[in-house]
Order: sequence, then C-alpha cells, then structure tokens
Amino acid sequence: MLLRCFGARIGAGARVYPSARVWAPWNLVMGDGSCLGPGVDCYSVDSIHVGVGATVSQNVFLCTASHDIRSPGFELKTAPIRIGAYAWVAAGAYVGPAVIVGEGAVVGARACVFKNVPPWTVVGGNPARQIGVRSRSQEEA
Repeated sequence: MLLRCFGARIGAGARVYPSARVWAPWNLVMGDGSCLGPGVDCYSVDSIHVGVGATVSQNVFLCTASHDIRSPGFELKTAPIRIGAYAWVAAGAYVGPAVIVGEGAVVGARACVFKNVPPWTVVGGNPARQIGVRSRSQEEA
C-alpha cells in the first residue's frame, strides 16, 4: 500500500517483500500476480515494468541508470527495464538499463544482463548468454 501512495502501480495479487527497495516508486509498474522478492533493489530512475506473473527473486538489482563513459563529465543516462509476463529473474542477478527480459524467459542466478533476453529462453553468466530454451506449455516439455 505504501508504494501505491507514492505512485507505484501494483496489480492484483502482486507481492512486494518488505525488504525490497524501490528508489522512485512512481516509476514502478507490477502486473497481476507478480513478485519482488526479499532484498530486491529497484533503482528506478527510469521505469521498471514487471509483467503479469513474473518473479524477481531475492537480492536482484534492477538498474535503470548509468553514466556516459564517453563524456568527461560522466552525465547520467537512463533507460527503462521491462520484465515480461511469466519471466523469472533468479537470485542475485543484475539487469541493466534498456533491457527487456522476454515473456517466459529465465535469467539465471547471479547473471549479469546487459542485452535483451528473447522470450522463452534461459540465460546465465557474466555477461549473460543463452544456455537453454523453455517450452511454452506442459505438452511441449
């Protein structure tokens, strides 16, 4: 409720654990049934959208800002993050600015994601690389 008071748009049945931190709640949108786990850090200088049924596990860092390394003044640059419906960002992962984690995708524990993750794929490592593919239904498994 407190996040909603500061402008976050939280869907029905969405869960935000008490230890999750949200830098600018007005930039957070969570779909129905989504989750921000314990210790998640949303550095939401730009928008963060967590899709329907998506899970962001413990100690994940979602970072929408960085600095322009080509500039002598290191000016701040921002870009949104989008976590697709039914995606899972596993424990301790880092997701950087302008990243889209596709629908049903999985970001492995401790992965560092700097590029978009296609729908229904599994990525891991630093930098994150595709390590698998998920099926879209139980029949395909």
